[in-house]
Amino acid sequence: MAEEILLTTDEAIEYVRNNVKVGDTLEISYNRIFAPGEVLGITEEDEETGEGLRVNMQLNGEILNQAVEIDFKEIYDDLLEMVHITEDKETVIEIDF
Repeated sequence: MAEEILLTTDEAIEYVRNNVKVGDTLEISYNRIFAPGEVLGITEEDEETGEGLRVNMQLNGEILNQAVEIDFKEIYDDLLEMVHITEDKETVIEIDF
């Protein structure tokens, strides 16, 4: 059974920073995009370039199966929901506006 939590966008990004590890599955829903995949790496914010917390993922899919980098600063206003899946549990994170 999945645990559901309601977080602000800032809290959700902090959750990713503190809880998501390489090898976990992360499903990110933002704007009209659904990006499910395995986490390949997490890169902290870069003050010099202005980039936010970035997650590198290998997308799951039969047609589209590629590696992407999602910058949470770029999708900040459009983030709707995330699902974090580990070997032990599944956490559904809904964004509170």
